[in-house]
Amino acid sequence: MKMRHRKTTKLKRRKEPTAARGRGSSAADLQEQLDRRTRELVEAREQQAATSEVLGVISSSPGELGPVFECMLTNATRLCGARFGVLYLLEGDVFCVAAHHNAPAAFIEERRRNPLIRPMPGTTLGRVVATKLAAQIADAQAEPVYHSDPARADFLKLTGVRTLITVPMLKENDLIGAITIYRQEVRPFTDKQIALVSNFARQAVIAIENTRLLNELRQRTADLREAHDRVLAQAADLATWNRTLEQRVAEQVAEIERVGRLKSFLPPQIAQLVVSAGHESVLESHRRDVSVVFCDLRGFTAFSELAEPEEVMLVLREYHTKLGVLINKFEGTVERFSGDGLLVVFNDPLPCPDPSIRAVQMALEMRDEVAKLSVKWSHSGHDIGFGVGIAHGYATLGGIGYEGRFQYSVTGKVANLASRLCDQAKNGQILVDINVFSAVETLADVEFAGELILKGFSRPVKAFNVCHLRSPQS
Repeated sequence: MKMRHRKTTKLKRRKEPTAARGRGSSAADLQEQLDRRTRELVEAREQQAATSEVLGVISSSPGELGPVFECMLTNATRLCGARFGVLYLLEGDVFCVAAHHNAPAAFIEERRRNPLIRPMPGTTLGRVVATKLAAQIADAQAEPVYHSDPARADFLKLTGVRTLITVPMLKENDLIGAITIYRQEVRPFTDKQIALVSNFARQAVIAIENTRLLNELRQRTADLREAHDRVLAQAADLATWNRTLEQRVAEQVAEIERVGRLKSFLPPQIAQLVVSAGHESVLESHRRDVSVVFCDLRGFTAFSELAEPEEVMLVLREYHTKLGVLINKFEGTVERFSGDGLLVVFNDPLPCPDPSIRAVQMALEMRDEVAKLSVKWSHSGHDIGFGVGIAHGYATLGGIGYEGRFQYSVTGKVANLASRLCDQAKNGQILVDINVFSAVETLADVEFAGELILKGFSRPVKAFNVCHLRSPQS
């Protein structure tokens, strides 16, 4: 025993220099990661500040597109390290310059003489027209299309452009314009920079639409004022009728807004009932006993690592579509989507009879529907299953979020328990807690799944696997 102890000590001493070098290397890696995260944080803050500035200009300049476009182009060129930027609007089948920032004087003069630009195949504008997707050219000087046309050859000569990116401005998938930013050196734009310019393009579309609506509103207001004056001259009692009509319109608009907010997290039929009641007290924080269903896909993480993003989104779309039909059927409330994860609440915001039975019935039908999808997915070589966890108990519920984006939330141990049971469920299993088991044991075939050690729970939790509902004869 002593000889073994001395031999082990010698081996450790020989490895100490290597370990020290490993620690030094780890420190260098950590410093590099810290520097990278710091740069990303700075870039994110700059982009957030730029977005806030643009939104501020949109808010402070109603009906004026010039300041909005100038602010967008200024920030886009600055944050992307570009030389100048141009915003084009599509008129028929040609583009015209609506705004530019830091553009060369020769370019401005050329656009004054020839304001219309006809997109040619191969140019970034031509590609955007054809695909409605962002188009980048790493080096315009090396592109034949820019030399085959005299006007575009002159453009390169006047501006010295090398790298350029054009992003579409889309309104309901209709192209209405484009933003192009230019560099005078060969340096392709990164995906983050392209995403940033695309965000500015979306804001430009919003600004254009807001201006259109505001101009229409102003015109209609002027027309209404003129009509109102005529009505006052004809009969004073029509003014009273007009005020009544405005009140009714305001009430209808308020009702539509309430329905819109509620439908974002409630089944349509329940949202309509809440609005009909004339109040939104269900959105206030309150405590109630609820049944919580948490479900997700087995093997989805491995699938998403290997599959293409488009294929992953297709699977999720099919999956959510099937589950959404069943959630509405059983009048559940969707608390959250999280990738393939889904949390549904029963007995709130409106009470329902036998919430645990409804939750189990829905889960069983979900399992059958996803099983059919799994067969289809298996034909494409994907091994994807489905598991569910259900728990019943008291929770705190209510609306959380901010103006324009609210979400109905459930907080408490019961939600955590449903999630943990789902984590433990194998493919095809529906694991329920003792409360749900007590509610459905006479209606369904249930097997004891054991006492599970679950994260966040100090004691083992009894779990039961719901196999299927019993037939009425049994």
